[in-house]
Amino acid sequence: MPGSGWADFAFEGIGTQWEISTPEPLGGPVKARLLDRVERYDADWSRFRSDSRVSALTRGPGQYEFPDEAVRLGVLYRTLYGMTGGAMTPLIGASLEQLGYDARYTLKPAGSPFAAPPWDDVLEWTGSTITTTAPVVLDVGAAGKGLLVDLLADELAAEGVEAFVIDASGDLLARGPQPTQVALEHPYNPAQAIGIVPLAGRALCASAANRRAWGDGLHHVLDGTTGQPVRTAVATWALADTAMLADALATALFFVPGDRLREEFEFSWLTVFSDGSAVHSADFEGTLFT
Repeated sequence: MPGSGWADFAFEGIGTQWEISTPEPLGGPVKARLLDRVERYDADWSRFRSDSRVSALTRGPGQYEFPDEAVRLGVLYRTLYGMTGGAMTPLIGASLEQLGYDARYTLKPAGSPFAAPPWDDVLEWTGSTITTTAPVVLDVGAAGKGLLVDLLADELAAEGVEAFVIDASGDLLARGPQPTQVALEHPYNPAQAIGIVPLAGRALCASAANRRAWGDGLHHVLDGTTGQPVRTAVATWALADTAMLADALATALFFVPGDRLREEFEFSWLTVFSDGSAVHSADFEGTLFT
């Protein structure tokens, strides 16, 4: 993380820990603006809040208006839905709830896994308007935290803050002239690192089967075509210009090889598999330990 002398603003938001590091301490009004942005995002997109916009979709079909960020979020999800053959889908929420990852965090399966509904059967996402033909549990978690990182970066830029590192529990965005050295966590031992990445001017996001895991082999990365947890890859990292893109691609790497995703997106990547092997793009900026 940034060197000594930087100031840290730590807080909790959307169910996880955040830390924003800056060369100078952020003022009270700037902190309040950031926290307000987090609250507005949560009120729009959280499936864990009964008063959110997303929760309204669970109560019946209809046409729902979302904030401006829904435009780029919907385009990204639709593209990755197609590239993964429906495995990565914002309609995975009910499948997650079935396995126990619900609003009450019961972490106890309610029955056998089931697939997410096909996009075109129940969902039309045009710009910032989402139209449904049946009740759906929308879950944008595969890209949502990264999106919020980008939104907070926009708030900092609007306040004239040019150098900062936003750390959303390991999903990172760095701005400024000096690189930040980021360790890549070992997927089977959080106390160890498998490599290091110098991060400057880009976002680095990770996804791992050992995070948000419970029960007997259950975790949050589900294949939308079956509702089953993915069993091959165990950890992925993606570097991109925006945190939303890096976050989404870190999940997509569980379903599609990185080279295939690079036909559509500009990013670098690393995937570690359950047998201990690893593959990465030729331009991956990190150094892996032997």
